Amino acid sequence: MYDYDLLVVGSANADLVIGVERRPGAGETVLGSDLATHPGGKGANQAVAAARLGARTALLARVGDDAHGRLLLDSQRAAGVDTAGVLVGGAPTGVALITVDPSGDNSIVVSPGANSRLTPDDVRAASSLLAASRVVSVQLEIPLETVVEVVRGLRPGTRFVLNPSPPRELPEEVLAACDPLIVNEHEARVVLGADAGETPEQWAEALLALGPRSVVVTLGEEGALVADARGTAARVPSVKVTAVDTTGAGDSFTAALAWRLGAGESLADSAAYAARVGAVAVTREGAQASFPTAEEVAALCSAIPGDNPRTPGRKSGAATEPGTPQRGETQ
Repeated sequence: MYDYDLLVVGSANADLVIGVERRPGAGETVLGSDLATHPGGKGANQAVAAARLGARTALLARVGDDAHGRLLLDSQRAAGVDTAGVLVGGAPTGVALITVDPSGDNSIVVSPGANSRLTPDDVRAASSLLAASRVVSVQLEIPLETVVEVVRGLRPGTRFVLNPSPPRELPEEVLAACDPLIVNEHEARVVLGADAGETPEQWAEALLALGPRSVVVTLGEEGALVADARGTAARVPSVKVTAVDTTGAGDSFTAALAWRLGAGESLADSAAYAARVGAVAVTREGAQASFPTAEEVAALCSAIPGDNPRTPGRKSGAATEPGTPQRGETQ
């Protein structure tokens, strides 16, 4: 019935990464490592993560006609992502400037570039991709009006997953389509405003009151909270690992969660699997380079006493968090 397990609509950036002993304060200059350039962007990251796990994945995005754009397209194709929906031109490829400290925490500044030129017309022109996809995952590194058009273009039965990063106030029709809305503490507080509350349970309850069908609140080393509009809520434990670089970990979590939900898993089971994917990712440097295969996730699970989650059969590429440390924002 569906050609794709997951369609990701979102950003594609070149990640320019520098390691630092500590991140600079206002007006301060610090020396860092040699500059490393990696394929990234929340949308492109999610597509590669899912494909590495084995999901049939497509990406709808826009890149520049430049070296960074070619880097991103090559990375998608190498992972097995269908890039027929990736548009080229209109502006330079987006760039993310990332500093990573010795603990693995990162700070990120994004220049949207071509991402800001992904328009509602582009979504309408890609209606066949939306119709062919079981789950559609979106973030907010593209224009909000484009996200709204994705929601309006969903076919009945297609599941919509949103990570509102970078966070902002969301229209009612977007919130009502979310199943789930995936947020960390910072994103929850921005979406909810001054009355966010102080506990994850309060955030989830308040977010559900805005209209989403389900919510996932990621809590870093404390795991995650999943909740739905039927009143079901559960904590998902983290996976204890030593973090090297958290860049991209949240994207790998979202991708794995979306894929497993599309395969019919419960929200709690999908989040537990996604936590393991994110746990593998943070033990490696980089964003897309850190994303594991299903076999690597299974190997992590086998090393955890008493942990034996079902691992889906691998298809051709795929991958991804509650348990990922989130001491800083993750790309």
